[in-house]
Amino acid sequence: MADEQPLGLRERKKLDTRKALSDAALELMFERGLENVVREDIAARAGVSVRTFNNYFSSKFEALAYRQIERGRRAAELLSNRPADEPLWTAITESVIAPLEADGAGWGPPTPAILAENRKLLASPEMFAAFVHGTGDELATAVAARTGTTPADLYPKLVAAAVNAACTAAVDVYVHADPPEVITTILRRALTELARGLPDPSV
Repeated sequence: MADEQPLGLRERKKLDTRKALSDAALELMFERGLENVVREDIAARAGVSVRTFNNYFSSKFEALAYRQIERGRRAAELLSNRPADEPLWTAITESVIAPLEADGAGWGPPTPAILAENRKLLASPEMFAAFVHGTGDELATAVAARTGTTPADLYPKLVAAAVNAACTAAVDVYVHADPPEVITTILRRALTELARGLPDPSV
């Protein structure tokens, strides 16, 4: 298992502030609608100044993207600490699902209003750019360590890309599902299909 280094007080405070701003942005989006969220209100909701907001994020879209980006980093860390003898795709699936469950995303299906705002968010080019900008190669690095390859090799890059594609597809199904479904249920199904090699569903 990888050694976990404790965060210093300053680093922990920074992480807490970043999370508070991201949570505030999400709350306001669901309360007022994406188009009505501004950085001044996000800062006020989080109890900090606009200057502090600007120190952490360049836009509301970066603040909104942070939650999912941070989950991806947590998933990579969890994967690094899964039992060494556990099958790769089992370890990946549990590591990707766990941060969502920890954040309460698996508690129940979303309301139509929440889905409507999420559809607007996903359709935003600014959100896509913020997510791409903030996403690193932590998952590929964790897969490489687990499989005896290097992050520069094709295999860990392919696995990480496949997992990211599964997450993207699952979210798209989630925001359009009628009736609504729990995101963790959809994502687990997507990762299970990847683990099976995506067999032809018509056969």
